[in-house]
Amino acid sequence: MKWGDSTRDSEIALAVWPNYRPRFGNWLMQELVEQGDKAPIWRDRRVPTEDGRVRGDLYPDREAAASAAATLNQAFREALAARDMEAAKKHSLQLKVEKSLQSKQRLHDEEGLMLADARRRHANDPRPVSSEIVLPAESEPFRQELSEQLSEMPYLRVVLVGEPARRWHRSILYLSHDNMWSKPYAAGERSAAIAMRARIANGFGFSADAHWGKTKAKIRQILLPRANQLLQLASVQRMLAEALANGQRVLVSNGVVFWYEEDGGIGWQVKHTTSTKESEGSTLWKEGTIRSINHGRLVILPYIKESGEQVRGHTRNGPNDGRAKPRHPDHYVDIPFAQLDGDLMIGLFGELPYE
Repeated sequence: MKWGDSTRDSEIALAVWPNYRPRFGNWLMQELVEQGDKAPIWRDRRVPTEDGRVRGDLYPDREAAASAAATLNQAFREALAARDMEAAKKHSLQLKVEKSLQSKQRLHDEEGLMLADARRRHANDPRPVSSEIVLPAESEPFRQELSEQLSEMPYLRVVLVGEPARRWHRSILYLSHDNMWSKPYAAGERSAAIAMRARIANGFGFSADAHWGKTKAKIRQILLPRANQLLQLASVQRMLAEALANGQRVLVSNGVVFWYEEDGGIGWQVKHTTSTKESEGSTLWKEGTIRSINHGRLVILPYIKESGEQVRGHTRNGPNDGRAKPRHPDHYVDIPFAQLDGDLMIGLFGELPYE
């Protein structure tokens, strides 16, 4: 196929995001494409070759893909800003693009945080000796590779093996209940994705092939006490002290909120971010404020509807928590919030020093 033979080649891309493909061991750029009056959609990105043909927009590692994505997204933002179109429609489209990129980034940061804590939980587990791993004869060629992965993540029960360069021969190994690894099974896209999920799910004692959304919901509940433990770390206390000195009383990252409660001398505490049915499909309003009229444990962050309406954030309790303790009207507070870098939060959960 030559570039331009397909109508998709002339469709307008609004943003890109690098997507890891475990079966192939590379990164394929995805693009957010305009769909007229309909919501933009994500799809695999194609680009022309030097001889005018078509190929996927592939990258060998995340660093190269992320660098290309940053450059492309800046160009797409400038192109959209310069377009001659009705102001309200342009603003709505810009919000949709921002929402889509935020969603991708939140997912990436959240799973990175979960992986960091899964590995931390098993940091002191005994590592299997390579020669003692029980393998059938068919899996013997993968002994060294399996041993290396188990040295990093000894809790794994599903492993993707085989050199990425020989992608058509990548295999999946499964650990049985009698502690014996299986024969190799040819890796498909779904089984390779499950093997990647195992790096998180198995670390918390969950099956990698269970419903992924439900599994992550359970992990979020497990992480809340872990987030509270962070308040005891000297590195986190230093970070929060610096934030308070700079006038910041609410720091948000990866679904965790560090919240400074001045009333009653409580000090720093941990809350969770959540959403409403309306806010789920909207864009985070980074300049918005959170009005707290109660002591709820959940924080709804400020958001912008696709109509452009700006909704202030608030606090509340969860469905089974009972009514949140109200504040006295004299103690209602409107608090701006700051977002922590996702990688910083991952580092904190991994107990890396804050710098």
